[in-house]
Amino acid sequence: MDGGGAYGAGMAGSPFDPKTFIKKPSVILRIVSWVFSIIVFGCIAAGGSYKGICLYGGDNNACGYGIGIGVIAFMASVIFLILDAVFDNMSSVQHRKYVVIADMLFSGLWTFMWFVGFCYLTNKWTSGDNTVILPPVKDQAHFVNSVQAAIAFSFFSIGSWGGLTVLAVLKYRKGVSDAFSSTEGYGDPSPATQGSAPYSSFPGSEGTDPYQEPPFGPGKEDTSADYQPPTY
Repeated sequence: MDGGGAYGAGMAGSPFDPKTFIKKPSVILRIVSWVFSIIVFGCIAAGGSYKGICLYGGDNNACGYGIGIGVIAFMASVIFLILDAVFDNMSSVQHRKYVVIADMLFSGLWTFMWFVGFCYLTNKWTSGDNTVILPPVKDQAHFVNSVQAAIAFSFFSIGSWGGLTVLAVLKYRKGVSDAFSSTEGYGDPSPATQGSAPYSSFPGSEGTDPYQEPPFGPGKEDTSADYQPPTY
C-alpha cells in the first residue's frame, strides 16, 4: 500500500517523482483498468454489431451497456490518475479524505458494474442464436474475436477495479486511524509527569519538600501572648 502521510500521501510540497509515482500499486492498477476499458468499448464499437444489429443475441442494449461502462471507466481512470499525481501535494487533509472516499465508492461501484456487464454479455452471447445475425464466414473471425475479447476483458476489469477498491479502503482506514491516533495526545498527562512537582521550590530549599509550609499556617506558634507593651 502507498505509505507516507495522511491517507497514504507523502509530505505536502515534495517534488513530483515520476518513477516513484508509476510504481505505486494504485497507479499500476489504474493504468491497467484504463487499458481494459479501451479494449472493451473499442471491441464492441468496432466489431460488436453487424448492419446495425448487436451480435450479443441481437440485443442492442447489451452493446450499449458495454460501450457505456467502458467509456465511463476510461474517463474515470484518467481523472483519478490526475488526482493520484497531485494527491501528495494536497495540503488539506480534508481534501485528501474526499478524494479517497470518492475513489473507494466509485471503484466499488464499477467493480459491480463490470460484474453485471460480464454476466450480461456472456449470457447474451451464449444463449442466443447468433448464426442468423453473423456476417459471412470470411468476415466472421473479426466480429467473433471482438465480441469474445470484450467479454474477456470485462471479466479482467472486475479484478482490476476490485483491487482499486481494496487499496482505497485500506488507504481510508489508515487515514482514519492516523487521525484518531493524533487525538490521543490530548488526554491525561503521562504517568511519568504526574509525580513531578507542579511548582519550583523557594531558592535555597533544594533537597527539601517542594511544597513549603505557608508562613501563617496553623502549624506556626502564636507569639502574640508574650508581647509586652513598653512603659513610659
